[in-house]
Amino acid sequence: MQNYAEAVKDFVENHATAFTVAFTAGAGLLALRRWMAGAACRSKVRLDGKTVLITGANTGIGKETALDMAQRGARVILACRDMSRAHIAADEIRQRSGNGNVVVKKVDLASLQSVRDLAKDMEQNEQRLDILINNAGVMMCPKWKTKDGFEMQFGVNHLGHFLLTNCLLDLLKKSTPSRVVIVSSLAHEKGQIHFDDINLDKNYKRDMSYQQSKLANVLFCKELASRLQGTGVTVYSLHPGVIKTELGRHFFPSLPLWKQLLMLPFLMLIKSPWEGAQTTIYCAVDESLANESGLYYSDCALKSPAPQAQDEAAAKKLWDLSASMVGLA
Repeated sequence: MQNYAEAVKDFVENHATAFTVAFTAGAGLLALRRWMAGAACRSKVRLDGKTVLITGANTGIGKETALDMAQRGARVILACRDMSRAHIAADEIRQRSGNGNVVVKKVDLASLQSVRDLAKDMEQNEQRLDILINNAGVMMCPKWKTKDGFEMQFGVNHLGHFLLTNCLLDLLKKSTPSRVVIVSSLAHEKGQIHFDDINLDKNYKRDMSYQQSKLANVLFCKELASRLQGTGVTVYSLHPGVIKTELGRHFFPSLPLWKQLLMLPFLMLIKSPWEGAQTTIYCAVDESLANESGLYYSDCALKSPAPQAQDEAAAKKLWDLSASMVGLA
């Protein structure tokens, strides 16, 4: 045993530099992972007697957000396109939260008629809506079109939610104080609204389309907040972080193999769905935001969006264009 201990001691002494480098690298990776995880929502507020609707709540950060809302006692509505997966998610949320008041409603944000059908269902069957979370989205898909002929990313990420929110405003106003939470992305910083080619028919690029739709989210938040001043309905947009979810299902496979290999170590460091949901939850429940509206958040803190996301004229112009496209007066 003594010889073994001496051998280990000699090995460590002879490789002291390597051990130091390995320890430092490991500590650095742990620190980087913790930094990328971001902040967590610390609010303990209860939502008993309140109703929350979340689009795209059957997977990823939407599902984690729904679980959190259920654990706080809310009636949680999972508004999803895939009903079989939505029912599976609802069963899991009921079991994990101990809250049986978790229901599923159908919505396909790529169909304006489906959005109107959900809004009609809500008006007829729900007494209140305290929190609307526009979470669902599609990212960097090929040039697909919605059922109404709009470019898919702009149609789902912006237009579908624009129509849904407007159709539910009366219910939100009836339930004040109430909130609208819009999940955007840091990608909005590279975005531009192509007013002369909103469907990008002349020059479609996956990333350009996604960036435009996420900028539209932030501009929608700004203009909606302006129009809802004094109503008791407040509005928030946010960047959830870089998260390992199904949202990237069209993006990662489209990369060249060498880029996929380079990204593998990075994928180990990005946020989990629970971590990615924290800023959404923060905007939905944190008491300190009760009197704020129209602002942008990341890692559970107020952040400044890109300059083009603060353009009031562009926000109004986008509102008018969107209203025309979805058939709102």
